[in-house]
Amino acid sequence: MNTMIGASHLDLRKDLDSDILQYIVQNDLEPGDRIPSLSELSTELNISVSKLREQLEVARCLGVVDVRPRTGIRYRDFDMMPALRLTLFFGLANDRRLFDLYSNLRIHVEAAYWYEATSRLLPEDKASLRELIRRAWEKLRGDQIIIPHQEHRSFHMGIFSRLNQPFAKAILETYWEAYEAVELNRYADLSYLEQVWNYHERIVDLIEASDFDASLEAFIDHTQLLRHQSTIDSISIENYGAITIKGKM
Repeated sequence: MNTMIGASHLDLRKDLDSDILQYIVQNDLEPGDRIPSLSELSTELNISVSKLREQLEVARCLGVVDVRPRTGIRYRDFDMMPALRLTLFFGLANDRRLFDLYSNLRIHVEAAYWYEATSRLLPEDKASLRELIRRAWEKLRGDQIIIPHQEHRSFHMGIFSRLNQPFAKAILETYWEAYEAVELNRYADLSYLEQVWNYHERIVDLIEASDFDASLEAFIDHTQLLRHQSTIDSISIENYGAITIKGKM
């Protein structure tokens, strides 16, 4: 049994087309462990520093390592999100319509893990969701409306904060990264935002009542709002702060 696991481990290592990634696996490094400098690795592995530098940049972009002046190169905790984010953003740069497909994936992932995630929420988690709702309404009902983007993201990720499924959470985190990049080019009027946060309040009400079926139904209903959101062709990120929300001047 152990022999089979070892053989599989070695086969996977051979599939890693990176000497740095192979080094991490071969030496059984733990998250936070220091990786030798490029000059040290070059001597140990008999590979040029320039080649290792290229591999290090790839590993950094994938979120495998941290590279800092004082601490050097360190192996990070496994997180699929950086690699997924990089791939998705490349796709979106070529075709913005991919966002709608990824948004559909996000809805299915949230729905699939809804019961597991919501049933694990603690009282303090639900209180945090309530606080996000309060802050969002404060921004929307002020004299100068502020779109509660951060509260929106934190609300949805907060629902899944107790979910022990790193792959699902990476998909969801990446969705919000893309949302903040792409949705800045979509126009939201005040009535849309009010509907969104009314749904959020209802979802928390139902979660607190342990009515997980109804809370899932409310979540699915509220995801349909985005399809009816008005759009404009282009708004630059630099000009985003000056956008006027329709419905209140």
